[in-house]
Amino acid sequence: MTRHIQRPWLSLQPSDDPLEPTGRTVRWGVVATGGIARTVTRDLSLLPDASLHAVSSRHHETALAFAREFGAAHTYADQGATPGYAQLVQDPDIDVVYVATPHGQHFEVAKAALEAGKNVLVEKAFTVNAHEAQALVDLASARGLFLMEAVWSRFVPGMLRALDIIESGDLGEIQWVSADLGFPAPKDPQSRIWDVSAGGGALLDLTVYPLLWAVGALGFPDSLTAVGSLNEDGVDEQNALTLSYSGGQLATLISSFVAHGPRTATVAGTEGVLTSVGSINNPTELVVRRGWDPARTETIDVVGRGYVYELREVVRCIQQGVVESPTMPWKHTVDTMRLFDGVRRQLGIRYPNDEIH
Repeated sequence: MTRHIQRPWLSLQPSDDPLEPTGRTVRWGVVATGGIARTVTRDLSLLPDASLHAVSSRHHETALAFAREFGAAHTYADQGATPGYAQLVQDPDIDVVYVATPHGQHFEVAKAALEAGKNVLVEKAFTVNAHEAQALVDLASARGLFLMEAVWSRFVPGMLRALDIIESGDLGEIQWVSADLGFPAPKDPQSRIWDVSAGGGALLDLTVYPLLWAVGALGFPDSLTAVGSLNEDGVDEQNALTLSYSGGQLATLISSFVAHGPRTATVAGTEGVLTSVGSINNPTELVVRRGWDPARTETIDVVGRGYVYELREVVRCIQQGVVESPTMPWKHTVDTMRLFDGVRRQLGIRYPNDEIH
């Protein structure tokens, strides 16, 4: 019996060219100036109907350097007890705020932006727990504001094509999925990756990507078993998840900050198998084999670093007055955080934010 899976992101109808403008110019404010903020903002500059209006940082010098590099008109930095982001969200000329802080700060920054009447894009992981995620969704819904988790892989052409192949039935009924992502992260105690207060660890930083393949092929699981290793600070160095489904299907997912892996995804069905080539968060090749037939390889072209696709979705939704992306719906984000909460209970991972609620 075929398992019915809700895949809302398959309804996405992206432009043939993600750089093709879809409406009025949308003005952005970026909170934080770290590596992901720089990468995403670089792709943002490719969109002709998006402009970087302002950036905030804890320090004036870093905000100013970021603004000079990417052409922001305004900068905000911490002033006494008032953080830079609190000033940025009050800027009347900003249409949408991109939150690129460490995970542990996502909730407070996104909440401030929504309360200030701003649309919000929050870098993954959306929050550190499901309680925070639901609270932000409820606030955005009540205020009629756009809110989305920045899981860029939901929008890249390689992922969309893989899901098209799965949906087409070319692989038959999907029976198992495996996916991994990892690399040895330098053991820098100052890094957010190893900071429990920042929501550090492999779970929030990496596992969303292997999980996408499992959920895309099989949906959210009926049960889950997690094992992993924590360091002396309670941060998960790596984890392995086994997702089980009532129809007997399985998914195995591995995330690691202590070892290199193949960074591949495999989707196995009764008629064939699909394997990704290139990191699973932005596959550049898909290899498909039906039965014992010779494999075929599809090559995927990507614009920029691949973030332009999610940015196009944000811009288009705001231009059209849509508050929830049909490609990255709120329910998926909240369900993911609930799943992660379940993983943390099994592994014994706790974040300071858990104590607040």
